[in-house]
Amino acid sequence: MRRRDFIKVVAGSAAARPLAVCAQQSAMPVIGFLNSVSAQPFANYVAGFRAGLKETGYIDGQNVAIEFRWAEGHYDRLPGMAADLVRRKVAVLVSTGGPQGVVAANAATSTIPIVFALGVDPVQLGFVTSLSRPGGNITGVYLFTAAMESKRLGLLRALVPGVQLIAVLLNPNRPDHADQQTREVQEAAATAHQQIDILLASDESAIDAAFATAVQLRAGAMLVGADPFFNSQRDKIIALAARHSIPAIYEQREYALAGGLISYGTSFSDAYRQVGVYAGRILNGEKPRDLPVVQSTKFEFVINLKTAKALGIEVPPSLSAEADEIIE
Repeated sequence: MRRRDFIKVVAGSAAARPLAVCAQQSAMPVIGFLNSVSAQPFANYVAGFRAGLKETGYIDGQNVAIEFRWAEGHYDRLPGMAADLVRRKVAVLVSTGGPQGVVAANAATSTIPIVFALGVDPVQLGFVTSLSRPGGNITGVYLFTAAMESKRLGLLRALVPGVQLIAVLLNPNRPDHADQQTREVQEAAATAHQQIDILLASDESAIDAAFATAVQLRAGAMLVGADPFFNSQRDKIIALAARHSIPAIYEQREYALAGGLISYGTSFSDAYRQVGVYAGRILNGEKPRDLPVVQSTKFEFVINLKTAKALGIEVPPSLSAEADEIIE
């Protein structure tokens, strides 16, 4: 081959390579990932989601692409974000971070498969016909977060027995979720003859105000309700509890790891892994209507002894024995 012809062949190959890469990328299925809050607090859970995808043969950037949309706590952005993902013709639409995202996704499409992670019963919300036979284009994982407040109240009372008043922090921007949480905690408090005061917060300034009110009321402890927005404000809430010396219980293990006193709730990493598994199974041809809603069975109880010591709390041996993890 003459040198000039060789150069033409090499140049042609170099020019064709980006086109081939682009064609390969465009052929990848795309998963739309919609969340009501922000990316940073959900990093571990996204890692769990990717692990679930990998179990079904999909690796982000190799044979599947993930388009993330984070509403940063602005629920009014969710419908536009869901509609944008539908316009991009995603193969699966994953909705996490509360029912508002599922509502937005469901309004945007009736044909694209939707996989959710929800803390409230999806049957009661009308997203699926039943847990065993979802029907339609929606299925996912039921996290039981809203149904755990009575258990958390009991653990908090066992850790700090005898407190006259326990403050309960809830997010009113999620009325369906907050209503269930309110019923749960009020019934548990009445049974235990425990005085509680429910404080509402849906933005950062309201969180500050809620803690100020708790101090003014001389609350002996605080139950921080399960909520994606509160999870996105994890560091702020933990810092306020420490500043005001308020023993608090939270829903996620990550709170205790970050310095929170105690946590009890669903393993979010495992739940998001299952969401990834379902997304991958759908990419492999299965239908959402044939995939039963997964009910979380893995729960984590974590105690931070360092924080307990700073608050002057002696952890009862019975609680230590019950804990899945002790942070010293």
